[in-house]
Amino acid sequence: MVNIGDGASYAPSAKAEQVVAPGEFCFAVAHLDHGHIYGQTNGLRDAGATLKTVYDPDPARVAAFVETYPGVAVAASLEQILQDPDIKLVCAAAVPDQRAALGIQVMESGRDYFTDKSPFTTLEQLQAVRAVAARTGQKYAVYYAERLHNDAAWHAGELIAQGAVGRVLQVLNLAPHRLAKATRPGWFFDKARYGGILTDIGSHQVEQFLTYAGCADAAINFARVANFSHPDRPGLEDFGEMSMTGDNGASFYSRVDWYTPDGLRTWGDGRTFIVGTEGSIELRKYLDVAREAPAAKLFLVDGEQEREIDCLNRSGFPFFGQLIRDCIARTELAMTQDHVFKAAELSMKAQVLAEQ
Repeated sequence: MVNIGDGASYAPSAKAEQVVAPGEFCFAVAHLDHGHIYGQTNGLRDAGATLKTVYDPDPARVAAFVETYPGVAVAASLEQILQDPDIKLVCAAAVPDQRAALGIQVMESGRDYFTDKSPFTTLEQLQAVRAVAARTGQKYAVYYAERLHNDAAWHAGELIAQGAVGRVLQVLNLAPHRLAKATRPGWFFDKARYGGILTDIGSHQVEQFLTYAGCADAAINFARVANFSHPDRPGLEDFGEMSMTGDNGASFYSRVDWYTPDGLRTWGDGRTFIVGTEGSIELRKYLDVAREAPAAKLFLVDGEQEREIDCLNRSGFPFFGQLIRDCIARTELAMTQDHVFKAAELSMKAQVLAEQ
């Protein structure tokens, strides 16, 4: 059962198209520092990939993972995984400041890498990874789950691609999250380790903007971060906001925060508002407040009508099958490498601007 109240352990699963036969595409999981690893694993398995091996230096985390996925083999080291010719992809959710180095090690071994967001904590890490990805030809994929693992967010992209709202003029993303302070590990409050709130949660939001607005790049207009309510945790940024203008003129604003009230049934009331030349879309990604939870609602208004579309459990989360096919055929159906890197780059540049 998916825990809709805890964002750290929120791990959707779906009935999806099986793009490979059992044993045809094997992957391993390593470094289970964030609960998002379960969502990443579910997505790949739902699309037909075979989970072969898991590694983590913490036996308790390994035991919990094996309990969830019986039959997975336990590796004694990361090196054991990287020497296994069956493993095509390594899926990981390490502490954020370690994700780039781990990805480099995986790519150097001739395997593709699928990391939780945020994929980097510094622009220097991004530069190093870009060079290795270009040299090795391996993939550095990122779990931007707020679009890739949300039915309403995915369907919005499909509608926009079909021209449902014309040319997108603005994307507005609101992304509150539940702090659950007592359950968080120490690194969560260490800014050097998680990179800041715009680097972290903000990378999701920038990725959605680039996708929905069809931008390859953007200029940052404004960015701000703050710790309003947690003086006992000076490394925590509990509020952030940013504004950008895309290279095609589209506008973007996002607010990210750790202020989901305890009375909300889900870990966050994520909303997206998309304005186009011929219509508009509102997304209520995780619940419809005071009505349904969980929920994935899309509201579309165009030149003919108003529509409420119930998206929950209807997309099959195609990203994961596309990623598997990309790893096999060396294509870029799921997401281009440039897009992966640009979303992270812009969120980190916004973080730098906010700190100045």
